Amino acid sequence: MTVALRGLSTVVPPTVLVQPEVRDVFAAQEGLSRLSQRIISTSFDVSGIETRYTVLGELSRDAHPDEPVFFDIDSGELLLPGTKARNELYIEHATRLYLDAGRAAIEATPGVEASDVTHVITVSCTGFYAPGPDYVIARDLGLPAGVQRFHLGFMGCYASIPALRLAKQLCEADASAVVLVVSVELCTLHLRSSNDPDTIVASSLFADGAGAAIVTAREPEPGERAFDLDRFATRITPVGEGDMAWKIGDHGFEMVLSTAVPAIIGEHITGALEPLFAPEPALVDALSADASGDAIEHWAIHPGGRSILDKVEARLALSEAQLLPARDTLRDFGNMSSATVLFVLRRILDDAASADGDRVAAMAFGPGLTVETALLTVRG
Repeated sequence: MTVALRGLSTVVPPTVLVQPEVRDVFAAQEGLSRLSQRIISTSFDVSGIETRYTVLGELSRDAHPDEPVFFDIDSGELLLPGTKARNELYIEHATRLYLDAGRAAIEATPGVEASDVTHVITVSCTGFYAPGPDYVIARDLGLPAGVQRFHLGFMGCYASIPALRLAKQLCEADASAVVLVVSVELCTLHLRSSNDPDTIVASSLFADGAGAAIVTAREPEPGERAFDLDRFATRITPVGEGDMAWKIGDHGFEMVLSTAVPAIIGEHITGALEPLFAPEPALVDALSADASGDAIEHWAIHPGGRSILDKVEARLALSEAQLLPARDTLRDFGNMSSATVLFVLRRILDDAASADGDRVAAMAFGPGLTVETALLTVRG
C-alpha cells in the first residue's frame, strides 16, 4: 500500500519581523552586560534570517496599544508577561492558524472534502488548552462527529515527522483513512530579554507559523504534486540530553539551546540516517562513501540554525543547491519549531527541479537529543 502526503499547505501570521530591527530592540534593553550585547549582535547577524513572522501585533512598527503586554514601542522596553498571559494569546492566535492551515490543506487536496477526514493529528510545543486544537478543527471545519483525534504536544522541533509517521500507520491499518495533520507553533510568545546566552540565541531564531497536510492511501489525481511516504526512523544520540531542552517557567517557556548542538548533530547524523536507509543497500553504500547527495536528490533539513545546516551540508557532502530549500526557509521565516520542516517540504514540491520519482530525505532535531527522519518520493 502506498500512502501519500497531499495538500501540503503553510500559513504565517501577518506581522513581519525584520531581523536587524529586532536585533536593535533586544540590544537596547536595560540590564544587559557588554558580553550579552556582543552575543546579541553576533547571534542575530549570523543567523541566516532576514524576516520572521509573529502573532504579536505589538511588535509592528505601527502598533501603539493602550496597554502593551509584550513591547512598549514608545519606551522601547520589552515587557515580561507571565506564562498565563502568554498562553491566553496562544489560545486566541493558534486557534485561528490551526483552522486556516487545516482548511487550506483540505481545499488543496483534490477529491477530498472535510466530511472525508477520519483522523486529526495536531502538533505544538508552544501552548496548551483543552478542549484543544484537535477539537476546534473537528468542530469548525465540519469534520464528521466521530473523527478520531490525537495531539502530539511538547515534543519540540522534530514533532511533525512523528505526526506524519503516525498518520501513515493509521492509513496502513485502515486503507480508507484520511488523516489531517496540522502543526502550529507560536514561538515568539516566549521571547524575552536576558543575559543568558541560550535565551539570546533562541530570541534570534524562533518565529511563528503553521503547516498542514492530508495523509491518505487514496491515489493522487493526475498531475497532482504530492509525496509518497516511504518510511521513517528515530535515533536518540548518546550525548546531548542537556543541550536542547524546553521547560515551562513563570514567564513563558524557557529554551535551552547550547552551542554544542551543531557539533553533536554533525557527529551523529550518519548514524541517525543508517536505520532510515537500511532497507536499500545502495543508500547505505552512498552514506558510507560520503555520497549521500548523489543517491538522494532532495534534502528537507529542519533549519534549526545556520550552523546546523552548515554541519549537515559538510558531513553529508551535500551540494549548495540541496540545502537551498532549508536555507531559504530559514532566511524568510526563521525557525518555527515543528512546523518548519513542512515549509521546507513545500519548497521542494514547488521547485521545478524536483521531478516525479525523486527521493527526498527529511530530518528534524529536538530535545533528547532526538533525530527524526523520513524518506519520501516526489509524485507528479
